[in-house]
Amino acid sequence: MHTFHIPVMGLAYTVDSPIKVARYGISSVISIVEDRLMEMMRKHYYPTINQEYTPIADYEENHREKRITDYLNLVNTIVQSQVEKLRKAAFEKGSEIVKYFEMLPEDSLLKNLYTKMLHVTNTAEKLDLQAFLRTQIKPGAIDVNIMTKTVDPITALKGYVNSDLTDSSVVFSAGMDPRLYNYLEECSQFDADAAGVFRKKVIVKVSDYRSALIQGKYLAKKGIWVSEFRIESGLNCGGHAFATEGFLLGPIMEEFKANRKELVASLFELYQAAVKRKSGREITAPPELKYSVQGGIGTCEEDEFLRNHYEVAGTGWGTPFLLVPEATTVDEATLKLLCDAKEKDVVLSNSSPLGARFHYLKGTTGESERLSRIAKGKPGSPCTEKHLTFNTEFTSEPICTASRKYQQLKIAQLQSLNLPEAEYEKQCDSVLEKECLCVGLSNAAAIHYNEKFVKTLNAVTVCPGPNIVNFSKVVSLQTMTDHIYGRADILSNPDRPHMFIAEMRLYIAYLKEHLENDSLSDQLSKKTKYYSAFFHNLNEGIRYYQKLADTVTAATEKFMAQLEDACAALELLNCRYMACAVS
Repeated sequence: MHTFHIPVMGLAYTVDSPIKVARYGISSVISIVEDRLMEMMRKHYYPTINQEYTPIADYEENHREKRITDYLNLVNTIVQSQVEKLRKAAFEKGSEIVKYFEMLPEDSLLKNLYTKMLHVTNTAEKLDLQAFLRTQIKPGAIDVNIMTKTVDPITALKGYVNSDLTDSSVVFSAGMDPRLYNYLEECSQFDADAAGVFRKKVIVKVSDYRSALIQGKYLAKKGIWVSEFRIESGLNCGGHAFATEGFLLGPIMEEFKANRKELVASLFELYQAAVKRKSGREITAPPELKYSVQGGIGTCEEDEFLRNHYEVAGTGWGTPFLLVPEATTVDEATLKLLCDAKEKDVVLSNSSPLGARFHYLKGTTGESERLSRIAKGKPGSPCTEKHLTFNTEFTSEPICTASRKYQQLKIAQLQSLNLPEAEYEKQCDSVLEKECLCVGLSNAAAIHYNEKFVKTLNAVTVCPGPNIVNFSKVVSLQTMTDHIYGRADILSNPDRPHMFIAEMRLYIAYLKEHLENDSLSDQLSKKTKYYSAFFHNLNEGIRYYQKLADTVTAATEKFMAQLEDACAALELLNCRYMACAVS
């Protein structure tokens, strides 16, 4: 129905987005790794449909899996009920059915038919058109996200597999997990039926073509078809950021576009053989393989360029939807912080216990709580959820680097090493920067719905992309949709750079930071190959954009000037790097 989707955001922020937007044909993604959050949402939503909430206790066998399955079934039940009610609504101003059709993109055939119906004067004909329009109403997909790097992604997958969701997808993010992907082979729910239709589909989030090829082939050999590659900017995104070696989004998308047929062919050859081996079925034609793209999109012009030039099926709009209470779940205090966010407030931090860089909004209660614990001499968080417990530096059982236990042990070790003061402070800061994300990214829903998530732990962490600084007011779902389709303009930053320029600047800043850090630690000479490739890839990206400038934006002169500035900044950085490497 729509050309955009709402990607997963944190744990809480899109936990019930389908209940808010699916009835309008808008697809959204729920993170399902945090089962305690699913349980809290079950408690909240069952009474809203006049059904009794029956807790699934921690001591029950397979309680994580059961919670996830039941919550997804509950969401599906609510959405299906909403859609049936919407279909029966009157075509009158302010009604749900009118809102459904008014939000559709202008070039939608269904939107054109709706517009035609409005101007029909013959009553019988109008009623016939209305009856047909009702039959065409379709909800947006209820998709789920599993971050592969968590401790137990297989249980989350089992919860999804056992749910009654159909025409739905699981989105795998954060790279390949062979154990998780091997388990997929056992799940018949991802097999196509006799007509070639998938009841449940697989989407893989990637940041470059090579990753798509590797993961796609691995799954195809298991008889699992990737229905969509969701391509995300390595740095111009919210949450965890997985930077490429200077490969920019435009050239990456161009590579996907150029190799579309080859990718499908290479995956299908492996998939076809695997299906025959597993079931004896002969498949003669490859299933559909879509591309979508997300990361820093902010205008209709950018959205249309991505869809038209790179021939993608859709785009992901995440961060701006944090300011749409009709679509996402954000507590009032955090919502105000997001509205007021300036460039200095959004940092590419080392806060995540996962070890990957993490976009982080400063000033949250999560940051305040972390700093307060440090000030009291009790750094680190209680580790109640244990989804990111990977460290065995001091313990036989893995623990989280944001936990109180780890941070106290690590700081004690640093104190025993008699390091120079500057080095001690640097290493100590890197330990204390880690923050509990399991609870921090869940609490917004607990506060918003006045429910209890984890007793005595109420701090909120939020992870918008840098694009949040260009949006500064709370808007309705219809207004945000109008902005995406060019029917409104809600940008608050008149100097906002094009998304390609914004990403390029992020990469240059990222490169500069790494050069400085490696220069201080005498690592430059060991990484010459890495840095040479990084500089080369960024310069190639700039040249690519220069050739494409007239097509990318109407503000060509400004765009070209910003590319020249980037060239100069890179040249200066390269000179400094060469001087440091030689010395």
